[in-house]
This record gives sequence, structure tokens and C-alpha cells, in this order.
Amino acid sequence: MDQTYMKTKKVLPLVMSMAVPMVVSMLINALYNIVDSFFIARISEDAMTAISLVFPLHNAAGAVSIGFGVGANAVTAFFLGERNQESADGAASLSLLLSMIHSVILMIIILTLMEPFLRSFTDSRSVLDYGIQYGSIVFGCLFLGQIGLIYEKLFQAIGSVRITMFSMIAGCVTNIILDPVMIFGLGPCPAMGIQGAAVATVIGQAVTLACYLAAWAKGLLYLQLSPAKGWRYRKLAGRLYSIGVPAILNQALPSLLITILNSILAAFSQTDVLILGVYYKLQTFIYLTANGIVQGIRPLIAYNYGAGMLRRVREIFRTALGAALLVMSVGTVLCLLIPQNLIGMFSPNTDTIIAGVLALRIICIGFMVSAVSVVVCGTMEGLGFGGMSFIISLMRYVAVILPLAWFLSRLLGVVGVWHSFWIAEFVTAAVSMVLYYCVLGRISMGSEEK
Repeated sequence: MDQTYMKTKKVLPLVMSMAVPMVVSMLINALYNIVDSFFIARISEDAMTAISLVFPLHNAAGAVSIGFGVGANAVTAFFLGERNQESADGAASLSLLLSMIHSVILMIIILTLMEPFLRSFTDSRSVLDYGIQYGSIVFGCLFLGQIGLIYEKLFQAIGSVRITMFSMIAGCVTNIILDPVMIFGLGPCPAMGIQGAAVATVIGQAVTLACYLAAWAKGLLYLQLSPAKGWRYRKLAGRLYSIGVPAILNQALPSLLITILNSILAAFSQTDVLILGVYYKLQTFIYLTANGIVQGIRPLIAYNYGAGMLRRVREIFRTALGAALLVMSVGTVLCLLIPQNLIGMFSPNTDTIIAGVLALRIICIGFMVSAVSVVVCGTMEGLGFGGMSFIISLMRYVAVILPLAWFLSRLLGVVGVWHSFWIAEFVTAAVSMVLYYCVLGRISMGSEEK
């Protein structure tokens, strides 16, 4: 497969050709998150609260697969940029082998810790039962999502974003269709409640993985995958993990953030915990779209860096930042104009809607500036500086927002937690730009422009 277009095609059309399919995929995925939560909320507020409490575990599992996939994506694309097909095949094969191992370990750990984790946040028997019923099914079939995600990153590495778009859409649409059927019982399917939502999720993941495997079987991956070959290239594990581990931590930090914020908010009321869960469902529609842009540029950054074209790397970064700013501005406008409609999708309770509207209007102040840290993180990962990306995420999800949330909650009450979001985004954006220029200056000194 000829991939030289990655370094010859004009940057704006190139970024759009890579990013738009991923943005579409992410929008469909975000729509699934919204629809899934909408139907679960129809069961009861306890069911929705349970999903909010399970979310950090689900996010942590996804963090491992997505984060390690980022390493696989960047390393594979770098070797392709160097025109080193043998090493690209070896890195991809090793990534697949290690992902299989990760999925088994994670399944055992999460299923063991799930009940005590949920008990630490709620005394409600109903909430606990809902959480265990949902989590046992989803985490028991963790393998499907983990392997599907590594295939996603490998297809992205070679520039086949249309295949990833089709596969992700197929899984999400399947899930969306099955949700009401399995939750409420339509036709011959019995009403399964929250367990139906979990089964629909698993089937959707299976459909996505089946699409990837079908494309691979037809020879559309253009990478030779073999666990045996991957083991022979185990020397590349250090390189994969040097990017993958910081990326895993980047992805896992939101789980830590939500877990600690749940603890802070639980001291006020379960309603505030619910509002945080609803916010994270809603913000996926915006941030997953921005993340689609980042996923589109990451292999472009890695490929052009491997080819020594640093001027083009800078241009790709600027183009992606402009696109992300546009996406985040749309999210800001929606949260300012129709917050009551957004919150009302998940709860009919008037008090919950009023409190949720206030939360959204405060948090969205930081949406546009957050585009800076999001795009810089993806650029650092594409360049192989996973540690720098982790520093940015650490500031965004832990070092700034958590102390602020704790302090402001005692000073202003629950509203202080919501103010901590936008303040953290402004601080992190400033640090992100400093790190970006430092890294670009460092690699420019060690490379010649082509």
C-alpha cells in the first residue's frame, strides 16, 4: 500500500480526509453513549446512578486498550514513515499479542474489585445491584472491546480510517437498536432491564470486532499479523510501552478524577453524583468529536516525523487545533443555550435539572481553551513523547482540578466543584503550549528538514 500521500498531499485536505471519518465514528459512538444512558435512565434514577459509579471502572479498562493502542499506532506509523515494513509488521503483531494478555488480566482484576469498589460509594442496595448486574456482563466480555480497539489503532496507523469508521458505526448502531429491545423487551426478546443494556453493549463490541477481522481477512490491513512474529519482536515492547503507558495513564486519569469527585459530591447529595455522571455522558459528544480529530492526525504526525518533515508536523498541528476549537465552540454554545434540554434527557426531576443547568453553564467556560491541551497531547504521542503528554493530562485531571475542587467545595459548596473544571483547563492549556514549543525546539535541533 502506497502511503506517501501522508507526506505529499496538502495538509488541510489530508487532515480532513483522516479526521472526518474518525469524527463521524466518534459522533456515532457519542450518540450511543447518550442513547444508552437515555434508556437506562428510563429504568430509574438508581439505575442511572449505578452506571455513573461503574463508569470509572469501564473507563479504566478502556484506558488500557486505547492507551496501549496509541503506542501501537505511533510506533507502527513511524516505521511505515521510515519505509521499514518488517519492523512495522513486528510492532503490530507484538501489539496484538500484548493486548490479548492485557484483556485477561484486566477482566480478572475488575471482576474481583467491582463490588467492593461500588460499596465504597453507595449504601443503596438497589444501586449496588444494578451496578453489579451491568458490570458482571460488560467486564466478563472485556476481551471483545480490548481486541477491537487494537485493530482500530492499527487500521488508523496505515491510514485506513474509513474501515475504522464503518466498523465503529456498525457496532454502535447495533447497540443503539438493541438497547430498547433488550432493556424493555420488544418482540420475542424478554425485558432484561439493565442487564439488557449490558448485553447490547457486548453484542455491539462483537460486531465491531467482526468487521475488523473481516477486513483483515480480506488483506485490507496491509500489515502481517502473527503472535509468533510479535514474540520475535518483543524487543520493541519497551518502545510500545514508553508511549503506551503514559497514554494509558492519560486515559485512566479521568477515572481517578471521577472517582474522587464522586467522593466529594457524595458528601452533598446523590443528585450531585448523578449530575456529574450525566455531564460526562454529555461531554463525550463534544470531546469524542475532538478526539476524532486527534486520532486522525496522530498517524500523520508520526509518519511525517519518521520521514523527517518537521515543518509539515507543525502545519498539521495548527490545522487540527483550528478544527478542535470549532468543535469545542459548538459544545459551548449548546451548553449555554439549551442546558435544560440536555439534562432533561436523563432525569425528569425538576431539582436535578435546575442544579444540572447551573453545572453545565459553569463547566462549559473551559471547553474552547481545552482544545489546546487535547491537540497538544495527541501531537506529543505522535512524536513519541508520551511522557510530555502524560504531564499535560496529569495537570488537567489531577494536579490542578482535584485540589481546586476540594478547596472550592468547602468555600463555595457544590458549585465550587463545577468552577474547578474551567480553571484547570486554562492553567493546563498554558502549560501545554510551553511544552509543545519546548519539544518542537528539541527535535528541530536534532533533525534536518527535508
